[in-house]
Amino acid sequence: MMNPTQPNFNVVNTAEYRETYANSVQVRVNVWDFFLVFGTMQQHSENQVEVRNFQGIYLSPQQAKALLAILQQNVSNYESTFGEIKLDPRASAAGPVH
Repeated sequence: MMNPTQPNFNVVNTAEYRETYANSVQVRVNVWDFFLVFGTMQQHSENQVEVRNFQGIYLSPQQAKALLAILQQNVSNYESTFGEIKLDPRASAAGPVH
């Protein structure tokens, strides 16, 4: 069986490319796509949290699954190097599904 040749990739950032920090990601799913909404979350008081969304990105189900695989691989590598990532138990509560 012959292995197909791998194409050469050239990755170019457009003029609109930006890097920023997000500590909030919301996921909305429908039959056609996944919608990731990135934002920053700040807690102003014990009972007041503000999330400022700044970017929404649509992914096909296939790209979402590929993203899941690459994130899982990188999280596993990170934890092998630096130790287990602990999650705040309050953050794992199920939220609304959009």
